[in-house]
Amino acid sequence: MVKLLFKTGVYIILILICLELFVRVLHLGKDNPSRFVDALKVEKWKPNQTGFSVTGNRRQNFSEYHINNSGFNSYREYTPSYDRVEVALVGDSFIQGFHQDYYNSLGKKIENNMNNNVDVYEYGYAGYDFADQIHLVNAYKEDFDKIDHVILGLRYRDDLLRGDYKVVNDRMKLEAPLYQNLRKIKLLGYASNIGILDPVKKFPGKIISFFKNKKGSGAEKKKTNQVDNHARYLKNFKSLISRYGYDKSRFVLLISVSETPPFFMDYLKDNNFEYIDFGAVLNKSKTPTTLIYDQHWNNHGRTLIAQSISDYLIKKINTPH
Repeated sequence: MVKLLFKTGVYIILILICLELFVRVLHLGKDNPSRFVDALKVEKWKPNQTGFSVTGNRRQNFSEYHINNSGFNSYREYTPSYDRVEVALVGDSFIQGFHQDYYNSLGKKIENNMNNNVDVYEYGYAGYDFADQIHLVNAYKEDFDKIDHVILGLRYRDDLLRGDYKVVNDRMKLEAPLYQNLRKIKLLGYASNIGILDPVKKFPGKIISFFKNKKGSGAEKKKTNQVDNHARYLKNFKSLISRYGYDKSRFVLLISVSETPPFFMDYLKDNNFEYIDFGAVLNKSKTPTTLIYDQHWNNHGRTLIAQSISDYLIKKINTPH
């Protein structure tokens, strides 16, 4: 019996080693860049990292990223000045663009659309909400004051959960030695990315939800929570604007109107907040605009959004002040 268990253990270890080599040789697992918090409490990627992002269980999407000196994914370095027309794209993983080769990013597409008459700086970082974004702009105020147009991504349902900025410690825990060592195991990362480990990761949450549901919930409670959330989200938006500032002459929101409650859109219009409705062009497209195994925009989706942003910028630049 002991001999059988020993042989089984050896075979399992050999199989895992073979699978690890298989994942590495075929580059099925994605590279994970390291992150840090700088002196101004801005969370971003450690500068000068390169690697490949992989989506899907058969390498459905394979793209290269490059972290520049500023700590963001881009083909260019950021040198704001008053000599050029410059645009800042600020947002989460959609702006970060790990799902697209860094040299064919959303910002690069905008530059191409505008015949390279503008420089686009992409301040995208996975997990950024509106608090992260507005804090970043305020922290780097000296640079952003030189930038002519600042585009802030806003997804209503999950970007307004807080009314003040604090470093998200849960994300920074991923830089602990334990997680860094686990990331070196490509097979583990691959299994996690394709969902094999989802049941294990979701199990604690299911246990917590089970006991919460036993306390009772219903349509009325859900409706009340929705009303409360709307009030809280609007309050958080106002709080962030008030605390960190918002230059309406240069700032514009990148937002999907179809996914945003009418009351919030009315508030933006009534208070003269400009916005670009990227959802309109995506909804009209007869060709898929997102990746097959992922909700992020594919190349076609990014091309459409880049055109929407370019149209807005051309109109702004050509409109006399």
